[in-house]
Amino acid sequence: METKSLIVDIAIKLFQQKGYNGVGLNEILQSGKITKGALYHHFPGGKEELLIACIETTNAMICEDIGSIFAAFPTTQAAAIALLDKLIVLYETEGTIAFYTIGSVVSGMDSLHDPVRKACSRLYADMQEIYSNKLMADGYSRDAASSTALMMTASIEGGIMLCLTNRSADPLRVIKRGVSNLLKEF
Repeated sequence: METKSLIVDIAIKLFQQKGYNGVGLNEILQSGKITKGALYHHFPGGKEELLIACIETTNAMICEDIGSIFAAFPTTQAAAIALLDKLIVLYETEGTIAFYTIGSVVSGMDSLHDPVRKACSRLYADMQEIYSNKLMADGYSRDAASSTALMMTASIEGGIMLCLTNRSADPLRVIKRGVSNLLKEF
């Protein structure tokens, strides 16, 4: 594995476990047996630049997965249920779904700088675009699709965090019923 990718992979795992503020660069270096010079060669801006790379990598992985699920189902309702079922199964079999959210990574968001905030915003915007496009294909107006996509993003992201803190997949089950009912009504 390329050194830069190794650094990002290690940092993602540590940031997901402990949050951005809970992880020091030395811990990342020790976990991967990486030199400080190698880290700063790839991330001259230090920890914050590394965080942005982690968010962008997470964004690509999450959106690729969501996109493939939403492309495989004929309606937003069916796709959303499939996505939530997948998250529930992942939680129940692996005991975590932290890799499917950036919420745990960016705890303490208020102290992060604008480039990090923008990287997080792009992830949520990309997710919402997938949902919104599918909703418009189902016949929703652009405004209705946009607001519903925002609600779906917030609900799923919040549900993941509740699963992690409550150590139960029940929050996602509740959200699955709510999203299913909401999308049925249209």
